Amino acid sequence: MTGEVFVLGGAQSDFARNMEREGNGMFDLFREVAEASFAATGVEPAEVDTAHVGNFVGELFTGQGQLGGFFGHVHPDLAGVPASRHEAACASGSIAILAASAEIEAGRYDLALVLGIELMRNVPGQTAAEHLGAAAWVGQEANEARYLWPWMFSRVEEEYEKRHGIDRAHLRAISENNFANGKRNPNAQTRGWAITDEHLGENDEVNPRIEGRLRKSDCGQVTDGAAAIFLASRAYAEKWAKRRGIALESVPRIKGWGHTTAPLMYQRKINDSKGQPYVFPFVRKAMMDALGRAGLADVYACDGVEVHDCFSITEYMAIDHFGITPPGESWRAIEDGTIALGGKVPVNASGGLIGTGHPVGATGVRMMLDSWRQVTGNAGDYQIDGARNIATFNVGGSATTACSFVVGF
Repeated sequence: MTGEVFVLGGAQSDFARNMEREGNGMFDLFREVAEASFAATGVEPAEVDTAHVGNFVGELFTGQGQLGGFFGHVHPDLAGVPASRHEAACASGSIAILAASAEIEAGRYDLALVLGIELMRNVPGQTAAEHLGAAAWVGQEANEARYLWPWMFSRVEEEYEKRHGIDRAHLRAISENNFANGKRNPNAQTRGWAITDEHLGENDEVNPRIEGRLRKSDCGQVTDGAAAIFLASRAYAEKWAKRRGIALESVPRIKGWGHTTAPLMYQRKINDSKGQPYVFPFVRKAMMDALGRAGLADVYACDGVEVHDCFSITEYMAIDHFGITPPGESWRAIEDGTIALGGKVPVNASGGLIGTGHPVGATGVRMMLDSWRQVTGNAGDYQIDGARNIATFNVGGSATTACSFVVGF
């Protein structure tokens, strides 16, 4: 990377909350998490040079756009700070991070506040599914689907079946692992859920089919939530570390990044990748770009990864695309415990989207925050022992937008 971008930490909301039931709205959550991030880091609002918001479809769920204007209502010192909102479906938070990082690398600003947010539990499930369908090519694909994204990712499972073969027991194991990790996470939406074998099995009453091959346990959660982090230049990070009495060497950096955008339509992606080793070659490129820019030989140089398990099959895809296994052999890392907490490359120690929750615009920021927690030893009961480098993978749409980061030392 041309300029160093330091990660100072931040805060997130409790993803189990329902803002509508609390009588609160998007700004209440926005302000709460922004204020919590200042309190957690000791950053003063007057020090913020630039602000970025990741959000997918706030207008559809809440009727609210122009979210950058919220910052000035959080604190008077944030009024006038340049702010931008970023949208790339479920990768919106990561795009906001990329934009803030670029500003710091360019020397425009020294301190950026990045906040991701989505309210999704204030409408019926069918309505939520229709709103989220904006990340597909509207009117051109998935017209027969009731729940568009389960339908779409059921097709990804079918593609793996066609190319490599797949055993649904391995997908159940992914969900089981993420629910178990989520129980360790005090902010996880499902931490209090009682998940039995029946909830993961083939019982249509307990674990109903949602679309195609996918059952309820295969699906990430519909979540209200927000997360915020501070990104800084070396100049600001040095001052910040000194006043907190810590060494600059103990402050992690964004060591590498990758970002690709594939054609919007799912079938075009599949047609284009026929005969290639990876189902989604642009996902693979984003991951390899991040590892390469970080100077890491492969994913095994990382101590863990946070990946986008909007569905169990998405994590299955991420395992082989990251190079944890050869293409089509993700099952090996599931069977031998490689991806479990305590394994060679733990995947989603936080619980991921299935266990922790998926407030769409916040997910990429939450991944970055959890990466900071891991490498600074602040992950609590889901801490990966000795973590020094964590990689992320955040996807938008049917692998249309792919973003990957490496955070560490």
